[in-house]
Amino acid sequence: MKKVIFVLFLSVCSWATQAQSKDEVAVANAVEALKKAMIDADKTALENLAAEELSYGHSGGKVEDKAEFVRAIVSGESDFVTIDLSEQTIKIVGNNAIVRHKLFAKTNNKGQAGTANIAILLVWQKQKGQWKLLARQAVKI
Repeated sequence: MKKVIFVLFLSVCSWATQAQSKDEVAVANAVEALKKAMIDADKTALENLAAEELSYGHSGGKVEDKAEFVRAIVSGESDFVTIDLSEQTIKIVGNNAIVRHKLFAKTNNKGQAGTANIAILLVWQKQKGQWKLLARQAVKI
């Protein structure tokens, strides 16, 4: 009987470590909302998701603030046709969240079709109960 209880205990512990916290789910939803807003070039959504202090780093070294990031997406200078994310991890640290994933995208930057295959680090910060994108850095794979 003790063996059965021990196995059940281990199963519950294993399940608990795999379950996402409420904040992890909220951050995952924010990442999905950002992805959609970038594909749709939705200015309002982009402005609502980005922190005022945003530092948005591209894999080529260019760094944009919030206004530059939103303008580039909305103008089509940085045009995402599709975005596929994989291998995503989320770690909550106080009021911050560290998100890593791989991004594969079809782009149409300034009317020029292309692709992006990069690794991304996102830093989200909980501000007034909402998760806001504080920093992003991309690196070439």
